[in-house]
Amino acid sequence: MNQATVNVKYKVSPFYVFFLMHGMQTGLGALSFQRELAKFTGTDGWISILLAGLIIHLIIWLIYKIFKMVPGDIINANHHVFGKWVGSFFSLLFILYFFILGMTIIVGYIRVIHVWMFDDVPAWAMAAVFLILIYYVISGGFRTVTGITFITVIVSYWLLFFPFYGIRYSDFTGVLPIFNHTFLDILKGTKSISLTMLGFEMLLMYYPFIKKAETSQKFAHGGALTTTLLALTVYFVSIAFYPLKLLTLTLWPTLTLTSIIELPFIQRFEYITISWWAIIIIPNMVIPLWAASRGIKRLFNVQQKYPLWIMSIIIVLVNILYYDIDLLYILNKIINPYSVGFIVLYIPLLFVLLKTKKLLKRS
Repeated sequence: MNQATVNVKYKVSPFYVFFLMHGMQTGLGALSFQRELAKFTGTDGWISILLAGLIIHLIIWLIYKIFKMVPGDIINANHHVFGKWVGSFFSLLFILYFFILGMTIIVGYIRVIHVWMFDDVPAWAMAAVFLILIYYVISGGFRTVTGITFITVIVSYWLLFFPFYGIRYSDFTGVLPIFNHTFLDILKGTKSISLTMLGFEMLLMYYPFIKKAETSQKFAHGGALTTTLLALTVYFVSIAFYPLKLLTLTLWPTLTLTSIIELPFIQRFEYITISWWAIIIIPNMVIPLWAASRGIKRLFNVQQKYPLWIMSIIIVLVNILYYDIDLLYILNKIINPYSVGFIVLYIPLLFVLLKTKKLLKRS
């Protein structure tokens, strides 16, 4: 398999890696991660967030080390370590993961719209609208994907108004006591917020599209750090605003928090939040499906639009046939252990194998 060479005119500046990283991590999970985290760790949830952030920084560092040894993308790395056939098998697992992650985000946001706003609109119709937009963005190339991500991050930061508004009604004695959970509880909490912190691994596919990619590492770490700090802020406000038991029962704590906002000209502010969240969540939908279709293009030497069409049809059909059987719950049960077990364990293993192979070759 040839190296994933990319014409320089299709590449983006290293600076944009910050937005690609942060924009992909901030999305659907930010609406609800507090609930599961509070179940396992309560007032110690901030420790799980810091631990998750630390693990992500370590994996980002390993990814850059991997691509320093094997330039290209994850497909090149797999092929280099395992050979053509076994390497292609592992690459297909990554492609499947990217696809399921993209579908989970689409289905999850449709569920939010159904519960809070338009329960009569068919899920497949909303999925079709999103997929048309996704196809339009991806067909413009990776520079268009990057541009959309940059814009969505910039225009979404006014939403920090929500937690600061909630501080007015918060009791910060609710963050106590601290250090009253076991390390196992902390690890369970770290696993529970995987959907919130996922997205950094898309770097495995878009690394060749970065100009002087090795210089972008500081921006990748900066994006991940910003996501971690944002999650900490939202969680601290949530456990101060909600009684702990109520927080564990609230399905979308972030959205429920916005429902207390009262302005003279807007009565139901959460409708504004949900509508605006469509802008925030676009990169969460676009980047995984771009990565999946790009991976198929690389493996099977087909035009990227064809796998994108097939994936879009599958997502629409799944929403027609299985949406009513709590599809989101099923997808979350797949993606959470898959992401933690596959990404967190596989990347270090790949690095060790590459390093070993390099040392053996020298000797």
